Amino acid sequence: MLEAITVSEHETRLGEFDHAGDDHVVPFEVGPLDVRGRAVQLGSVLDAILARHAYPEPVARLLAEACVLTVLLGTSLKFEGKFILQTRTDGPIDMLVADFSTPDALRAYARFDADRLAALVAAGEVSDATLLGTGVLALTIDQGQHTQRYQGIVQLDGISLEEAARIYFRQSEQIPTDVRLAVAKQVLPGGRQQWRAGGLLTQFLPEAPERMRVPDLPGGDGDTAEAVHDPVDNAWQEATVLAGTVEPAELVDPTVGAERLLYRLFHEHGVRVFDAVEVADRCSCSRERIHGILAGFTAQEIRDSTEDGKINVACEFCSTAYEFDPGEFAQAQ
Repeated sequence: MLEAITVSEHETRLGEFDHAGDDHVVPFEVGPLDVRGRAVQLGSVLDAILARHAYPEPVARLLAEACVLTVLLGTSLKFEGKFILQTRTDGPIDMLVADFSTPDALRAYARFDADRLAALVAAGEVSDATLLGTGVLALTIDQGQHTQRYQGIVQLDGISLEEAARIYFRQSEQIPTDVRLAVAKQVLPGGRQQWRAGGLLTQFLPEAPERMRVPDLPGGDGDTAEAVHDPVDNAWQEATVLAGTVEPAELVDPTVGAERLLYRLFHEHGVRVFDAVEVADRCSCSRERIHGILAGFTAQEIRDSTEDGKINVACEFCSTAYEFDPGEFAQAQ
């Protein structure tokens, strides 16, 4: 559910008190539970991405969730590359795309059928299941040229992005993972509204062999499933219970902040946070890059792309418009 949060200007300045603040992903670990994860609150970066396209509210909310999930996963990359989240479905919102390029660049866009969306809203039947419909969620890691992409696919059939992310980690990565996402609008001084979103990713990554005996982990099987119910060592169960207590409002509230939220959840076991990773609203498009793509067009494709003597290209992510003279590609004629 979409919530509205009202805060004063002073209350939003958590960064002045050694908090990472908005648009920074905070890695953390809870040693006694063998838990690692990341937390984030997206503010101005998310608001700029959504405002650029003036999406209807249901589209903006779902794309905001995709952005949070993308930065939670993308900031885990330890190499120069890109993490890409993409949905392809038969619902009114038939495509969501969000990608994070190291070290900090986030961009995203959505494609939707305005008439079908309006019909859903009028009928009061808006939900993740009805907006997305049936299809797939693809999570791709791209390490650049001369390397093979890694891609995980999750079926979307009446489930949320949160649920799909949990399934991805259980099936593709075999890592017990809990994901929490929330989206809201913040009412700023003067009445202006700004989109906000937050997320928490918690993972069980034990080093001790006895803790590896969990069915969802590599090496886990039915013979060792009893370890899941071991009253002496129920670290992952406790971690998921604690993560499950977080309220959506806490994930997006700028007066809480990622570090304060993590302390609330895990202080009894001792939670350690690491240097935050910045997230920036930055598109990778450029005139040079698009020129290179057009240079590979055939003569017929150049003619088909020409209108009123010009080739006009608009980036789907950042909406930047580029204009080219077809004569620049005379070699294709």
